[in-house]
Amino acid sequence: MKRFISKLNLTRLGLLLGATAVIMLLLPKADHQSYSYELNQPWKYPLLTADFDTPILRDSTTARQLRDSIDANFIPFVKRDPEVAKSSLERFVNASRALNEPTQAAILERLLRDAYSRGILESKVYDEVARFHPMRVRISGSEDGASAVETTDASAMMSPARAFEYIDSIYRSTGAFAQQHPLEGEMAKALNICLSPNVITDSMADSKFRNQEYLNVNGATGVIKKGQRIVDRGEIITPQIFTNLNTYMDMLKRTQENDASHTYFYVGQALYILICFGGLYLFLSQYRWIFYRSIKKMTFLMIFITLFILFAILMSEYFTNGIYLVPFAAVPLVILIFFDSRTAIFSLLVTVMISAINAVFQFQFIFIELVVGMVGAFSIHQLTQRSQLLRTALLCFIAYCVAYIVIKLLNEGDLTTFSWRMIGIFAINCVTLSFAYILNLIIEKVFGFTSTVTLVELSDINTPLLRRLAEEAPGTFQHSMQVSTLASEAARAIGANTQLVRTGALYHDIGKLESPIFFTENQHGVNPHTGLNPETSAQKIISHVTGGLQIAAKAKLPQVIRDFIAEHHGKSVTRYFYNTAVNQNPDKVVDRSKFTYPGPNPRSKETTILMMADSVEAASRSLKDYSPEAISALVDKIITAQESDGLYKNSPISFRDIETIKETFKKRLATIYHSRVVYPEMNKNTATAVAEERSHEVEEKKPDDSAK
Repeated sequence: MKRFISKLNLTRLGLLLGATAVIMLLLPKADHQSYSYELNQPWKYPLLTADFDTPILRDSTTARQLRDSIDANFIPFVKRDPEVAKSSLERFVNASRALNEPTQAAILERLLRDAYSRGILESKVYDEVARFHPMRVRISGSEDGASAVETTDASAMMSPARAFEYIDSIYRSTGAFAQQHPLEGEMAKALNICLSPNVITDSMADSKFRNQEYLNVNGATGVIKKGQRIVDRGEIITPQIFTNLNTYMDMLKRTQENDASHTYFYVGQALYILICFGGLYLFLSQYRWIFYRSIKKMTFLMIFITLFILFAILMSEYFTNGIYLVPFAAVPLVILIFFDSRTAIFSLLVTVMISAINAVFQFQFIFIELVVGMVGAFSIHQLTQRSQLLRTALLCFIAYCVAYIVIKLLNEGDLTTFSWRMIGIFAINCVTLSFAYILNLIIEKVFGFTSTVTLVELSDINTPLLRRLAEEAPGTFQHSMQVSTLASEAARAIGANTQLVRTGALYHDIGKLESPIFFTENQHGVNPHTGLNPETSAQKIISHVTGGLQIAAKAKLPQVIRDFIAEHHGKSVTRYFYNTAVNQNPDKVVDRSKFTYPGPNPRSKETTILMMADSVEAASRSLKDYSPEAISALVDKIITAQESDGLYKNSPISFRDIETIKETFKKRLATIYHSRVVYPEMNKNTATAVAEERSHEVEEKKPDDSAK
């Protein structure tokens, strides 16, 4: 036992530390207030002044325009490559020899040399310099561009295409070949192949001088001195202010990353988170120990809260007012379905308090989210229909709007800064909240929980299993219906889960489907126990528990319903057959274990109520006197006997609950078996009786119209 408890404590501690570590990893790494701002929107925070000298950089639009202007007027740097002209001429001479046109080849070779002497530019560079009048290029005195720069007239330079046109035009107008031998065919192809640029871009010099000119754009145009205003509340964030803010935030972040003192801030954050989670642990251990000792429920609770906090952090970091897009009201709604209202409210408080670390206006955030979360939690007692979520979402939207207006009036005294954009954010939040039903389904599948909606669906008597019970074991079905009604009223009286009890009661005897005739409520004059020894009969009766569990597993019923099947008799004894066996064997000690149900004893208020209701309803059928006194005596006798047998020792039910349940059973049974008034017979000698008899005689003598 100690080892088990130690393991549970280590698991809880691991959940606590793990959740804290994950949240710390995702929190922004800065110990200053996070600001959320947009271009051309008003600054919604108080006056912001510089903590240190901050350079004033050009805004992105102006900087881009200046860079475009530099690119448009920048004279490119080029350099000649003599090897290109040499190799191209060699290729052309070799190619022209094969064509056997020596005269034509000589003329073209001379023209090709002339083109290379002028300079053949790369097509891209030629297009750039063609914009200038006159065309100009720059040449650096050395490869690294360190010496003087010379600007050269490039009017005579050509691109490869222009060089071909130039050679072709000169060739066509030269001497005897004018208009007689146009430049075409194989000779033209050979020439075109050999036209390669010999004036190419000087990448190193071009990049160096271009970047030098960019420095004038990217450099600071001034300085915001320490203590000077950067932006004030309500001021429109122009492109220049937007750039100043970005510059200041980047410098602030770098300053803090190099400052060792912010370590204390992270320690404070970690302690804050641990204290919040520690409060939740303390509450559960003191007031909800059933949840606290369940590793599955603790795991779900910590994962669910942590995921909501992480989602809130991400939304606040990537969207303006994004933290208000997070449907915090879903936290109590979901936890209320699987736990209870107090746990739901406490979980909401912890989630909001930790998420507030990343909120801009923390008081505003905490107030709004707690108001809306409580409205959501109090609007649903039990989620039984999807339509309830729509009503809750509407109420939460109204609560958001009212809380937002209250905060505006409290902080500013008027509604001049009222934002319809925030109302839109609240609307999106509540639309998301209305889909919490999908979240419930996911949780049910992952953690094996059962929601009230699922219980309502299972309690439909048209489900295949209940329909089969009604057809094959009608007596058991009617018994289950009566027990369900009786138990649900008792559950409502002591504040237990009414829907869970109602559904569990409908399925608690499904094991009787295997042999329905062996149970009294399904017998019609024939008793199959006749001729069987008490031990065999007892085993037939007891088997409806194990058989019911097998049927439930095959039908994939939730574990909470299977608990009702296993625990509704607990470890009680089949008293009728046990007493019969004892009486038949006065000289022999009868083995009690062969007449005992496998159990376990009830471990919740709900299964305890079912055990009481099952026994009381079955016993009430054998009463001959249904007076209030007889019913009261029967209820007291059965429940007292179960209590004295120790069947309630594992249940959290209290003595006060037991007394309340007894009174509820007595009132309900008295209503079911109330005495009815005997109707008096009509005296034949009265005038009314004689008149009615004559009226009947007249009706009988009338002809039958339907026979015509």
